[in-house]
Amino acid sequence: MQAAMMEESNANIDNQQPTNVLNEDQVHVDQPSSPTPIATPTSTNSYDDLFPALPANNAPLNSNVAPACVRVTSSQKTQVLHVPGKERKSTDSEKFGEGESKRICQQITKETGAQIEIASDKNQSLTFLIKGKQSELLDARRKILMYFSTQANTQVVIPKEHHRVILGKRGERLRELERITATRINMPHQIDESDVITISGTKEGIEKAEQELRNLSAEQYKKSSDRTSVPKIYHPFILGPNNENVNKIMEETGAKVNVPPQSVQKEEIVISGEKDAVAAAKLKVENIYKEMKNKCSTVSVEVAKSQHRYVIGPKGSTIAEILQLTGVSVEMPPLDSPLETITLRGLPGALGPALTAVYEKANSVKSIEIDAPHWIHKYVIGRKGANIKQLEEDCPNVNVYCIDDKIKLEGDPENVDKATAYVNSIVQNYLDNYTFFVMTVNPSYYKHIIGKAGANVNRLKDELKVNINIEERDGQNNIRIEGPKEGVKQAQLELQEKIDKLENEKSKDVIIDRRLHRSIIGAKGERIREIKDRYRQVTITIPTPQENTDIVKLRGPKEDVDKCHKDLLKLVKEIQDSSHIIEVPIFKQFHKFVIGKGGANIKKIRDETQTKIDLPAEGDKNEVIVITGKKENVLEAKERIQKIQNELSDIVTEEVQIPPKYYNSIIGTGGKLISAIMEECGGVSIKFPTSESKSDKVTIRGPKDDVEKAKAQLLELANERQLASFSAEVRAKQQHHKFLIGKNGASIRKIRDATGARIIFPTNEDEDKEVITIIGKEDNVKAAKEQLEAIIKDIDQVTEGEIAVDPKHHKHFVAKRGEILHRISEENGGVMISFPRPGVDSDKVTLKGPKDCIEAAKQRIAEIVGDLEAQVTIEVVIPQRLHRTIMGARGLNVQQVTSEYDVQIKFPDRDATEPAEGIVNGTNGIDNNDEPIRLCDIIRITGRLEKCERAKQALINLVPITEEISVPYDLHRTIIGPKGVNVRQFMSKHDVHIELPPSETKSDVIKVTGTPAHVADAKDALQQMIEEYEADRADRELRSFVLEIDVDQMYHSKLIGRRGATINKLRADHDVNISLPKRDDENQRIITITGYQANAEAARDAIMEIVGDLQDLYREVIEVDSRIHSHIIGHRGRTIRKIIEDYKVDIKFPSADDAQNNPDAVTIIGKEEDVENAKDVILNMAEDYIRDYLENAPPSPQLQTVAAFLPGAGGTENGFIIKDAPWEKANEKSKNAPNTQSQEDFPDFAVGGAPVATPITSAWGPKN
Repeated sequence: MQAAMMEESNANIDNQQPTNVLNEDQVHVDQPSSPTPIATPTSTNSYDDLFPALPANNAPLNSNVAPACVRVTSSQKTQVLHVPGKERKSTDSEKFGEGESKRICQQITKETGAQIEIASDKNQSLTFLIKGKQSELLDARRKILMYFSTQANTQVVIPKEHHRVILGKRGERLRELERITATRINMPHQIDESDVITISGTKEGIEKAEQELRNLSAEQYKKSSDRTSVPKIYHPFILGPNNENVNKIMEETGAKVNVPPQSVQKEEIVISGEKDAVAAAKLKVENIYKEMKNKCSTVSVEVAKSQHRYVIGPKGSTIAEILQLTGVSVEMPPLDSPLETITLRGLPGALGPALTAVYEKANSVKSIEIDAPHWIHKYVIGRKGANIKQLEEDCPNVNVYCIDDKIKLEGDPENVDKATAYVNSIVQNYLDNYTFFVMTVNPSYYKHIIGKAGANVNRLKDELKVNINIEERDGQNNIRIEGPKEGVKQAQLELQEKIDKLENEKSKDVIIDRRLHRSIIGAKGERIREIKDRYRQVTITIPTPQENTDIVKLRGPKEDVDKCHKDLLKLVKEIQDSSHIIEVPIFKQFHKFVIGKGGANIKKIRDETQTKIDLPAEGDKNEVIVITGKKENVLEAKERIQKIQNELSDIVTEEVQIPPKYYNSIIGTGGKLISAIMEECGGVSIKFPTSESKSDKVTIRGPKDDVEKAKAQLLELANERQLASFSAEVRAKQQHHKFLIGKNGASIRKIRDATGARIIFPTNEDEDKEVITIIGKEDNVKAAKEQLEAIIKDIDQVTEGEIAVDPKHHKHFVAKRGEILHRISEENGGVMISFPRPGVDSDKVTLKGPKDCIEAAKQRIAEIVGDLEAQVTIEVVIPQRLHRTIMGARGLNVQQVTSEYDVQIKFPDRDATEPAEGIVNGTNGIDNNDEPIRLCDIIRITGRLEKCERAKQALINLVPITEEISVPYDLHRTIIGPKGVNVRQFMSKHDVHIELPPSETKSDVIKVTGTPAHVADAKDALQQMIEEYEADRADRELRSFVLEIDVDQMYHSKLIGRRGATINKLRADHDVNISLPKRDDENQRIITITGYQANAEAARDAIMEIVGDLQDLYREVIEVDSRIHSHIIGHRGRTIRKIIEDYKVDIKFPSADDAQNNPDAVTIIGKEEDVENAKDVILNMAEDYIRDYLENAPPSPQLQTVAAFLPGAGGTENGFIIKDAPWEKANEKSKNAPNTQSQEDFPDFAVGGAPVATPITSAWGPKN
């Protein structure tokens, strides 16, 4: 027993680290001058010598003697928190670098002060090691569960008057409750009358928090509550099946009985309510407990752990069912426990039926595993899951799981046997008739094996009925062939033949400026054909102009490709040297002199300068001569051509002053006018100054005579523009402007054509709306002004007119506050129209205004009267439930129809539900699904017959229809958008209603409801979304190409670079994601690249190039005492960083794993000379440190043990023996262990000298 106590004491000392160090002034412990040998079991020591008796109670204590040992306890605690993978909020693996989880832990550490370490397992579970004070531990634990564990919510109803008790003083009790239960408890505001408290957290924490809240509330119920302790095993009998017993007790007594949940390990049942009710309820609870305690028996059975969930049932329903049927409680071991024992507790006679029920439930589900290679699983599933769907139909309630090389079936025993036979038949069929073959292939051959647009692979698939897939697994590039055995064999032979041919070939990319590609091809392909004839086995691929790339690809036998490459580069150099181009402007009239008689001059220049000179054709107006060749030759040819022009003509330059405001009119639309002048004047060059220069000088350059001619024309044009800038103004009332303009601008156009002047009417932005501006030549402006003033004078003369209108139509004109009259007046220059007053029997309508306006108004009134005379009323039948939809928001749809077709539409009273007589369903409107037509379904349209018919059709077109559209289920989430934003915007934009199927049906059908036109627009929009989605999905598949490469772990840090610079640049340059292995990965050499295939391969090549450069570096391992490593590294790595920068080397110290083999090894990598220099520096530092510090350092004290203080102790290393110990003496009399209740053997620390009761007989012997 003593050994056990000593072990426990040692453990406590290890766990409690001292927070401060005691110096010699505080505590003095006498130690022997030299260590003594450790006692062994063979060395015998007396108990009295080792443990001398304490002095008597009355013996004075020497206050000058310090205690031999002082224990310093720590307030720091350590706690381990485990979050299972299935309870994590997110199980997504972290990306490269610091993960989100670590960032959250750092934030919690900052907020609470507790130190947190996090570790993850392969099953996605998390383990947290939390260190800190008790309060810090609780806060950190609650925040960790809140961030990392799946959070649930529940609501608890607690009377409002009890909330203050839950809050406590300044909310301290609530905060403490949140810390203890690791939950978040939201209390309603004081001004809020709600009594609902919301608890958020883990399931276990919520149950604990809810229990605590209810306990606090129960204590407040009229201060009448009681508690009774009942063992946890009897709680199910008190609760009863589905809480029937406890509900019955509460109903009969009126008291509230709170039994702690099964997950809360508390035996106390709280009863609250009226005093008498509490006593009665307590009595009933205790009676149930006593009865079951006296009568209950138990039986334990072993049931496989995998079958426990069938015994428990959904939410414990099966256990409740067994309790209800047999009265027996079924006790299950915890889910995380490996125990398989189930305990049944109840009356002896009921245990048998309960046991039978448990076995029935456990065996109600059968589980079978079928051996099936992993590659056959997809065939078992079938195309689009066809086989599984058939299995579900034939064998319902059977679950199928594909795990590694097995298929697991689980469900009803009978159906499982049937499903097993079905799956076995499929597996055996494929094992007998199908096979697969894996070929390891260089990835660079893939595109040649696949062929253009997959032609080669598709041909093999179609002819041999096999599947050919390219996969990268375990760092190998493989082609996998699956299918019928003969087909696989034939496909393997054909592919191997292709691979053998490719292995003898070489592919090379030549970067050539795409501007030179046409020159390389040559006229009619002569140059490239010459190279291809020379190297017939080499394929030369020159990109098309649309491909916009400089890369020319060569492929063929290695030797031929290298030779072809050299010839191509040689040809490119020749083309570059002879492709300098320059343009020389030469006046057209001198081109014939440049050419010379019979082309003698141009031929001579070409031959002597070795250039190509192109002149524009005879009919071409272009004056530029293009010279091509070597730069120095081109410049010489240019000088000779310009010399010919200068000798034959005197070229001059003159400037003309023209106001900039006339530039645009002189240049003309599209520069046509100025181009005509330059052509007419012998092709002179005319340049206008830029608007920024603010200059008024126009430059003319060319032969002297032509320049003079052009100058005269420009000045003439400027004078004309100056004369044409005369303007005048005419005033006319704004309402008369429309008469001046005329229908479609006919009147004003007539004046413009007659006078040539430009007439501008005021716009809505002009302040003065009556001023009309006339611009042009002075004579033309005056003539236009006279004509306008004459027309305005006629319009201003107000006259009267009359028109006869039948009184029965008067009401139509004056209805709706004279809306029609106002419209007629506005359309006809503000003419005043007066109808006879009501009660006056007259058909005379008076009009006042300009004569033309009156005539126009009369004509409009006559048209309206004609419409009224020809007016008819037709009916359209549309079900009353659709009327609101047809009207639209605020009747907008109906207003548009009435305005467009000039009709009146009257909707019926919705309460007129009587059946309509004489109208057959479907004959006059839309079909009402064989329902009787009611008066409230009939809409009446009044107007001209043809307009009424068109308006009727317009109303029918407003009737909503519903169409079903097939949209892939995967796209539904995109259509809905976050919180339904996208679908609402879509419905608003297209004015339709969209109904998506429930998520559990996974149906593709979407219903679109709206008018036919809107539904058609919505369908087009959805179809476009589907096309974009399919394109995006195809792009995602291309971006998901994964490539794994095997790189020695020692190069990983170099690939990452300082602060990730190298790997981030690789990612950015190649648009890929590069992931390095994590610490817990099995293979630490594999680097994964994800992205487009071409990009991934390019990134792989770049990485391998870096690795290749690193492999070429010199490497040397030296041995330096591991105690000196920290000195070489320096404070925060400053010393070692300086060595690395000075000598351009990389220095690696041993990791924790490497240190187990050779802790002194230091590796230096770099150029051989730099490595030698760095090695000398490090060895010199180590030698100096050893000489200055380690050799002169005092020897470290040896660890002392208890045996070191034993006088004369000696022996071997196995321990020591104590004789004559009290327990040995006591055991001679009785074999019992020491009595721990004895206050003499195990005394309490008395406070203030309090008397101690007389001890019982001590096992340690008589008291000294």
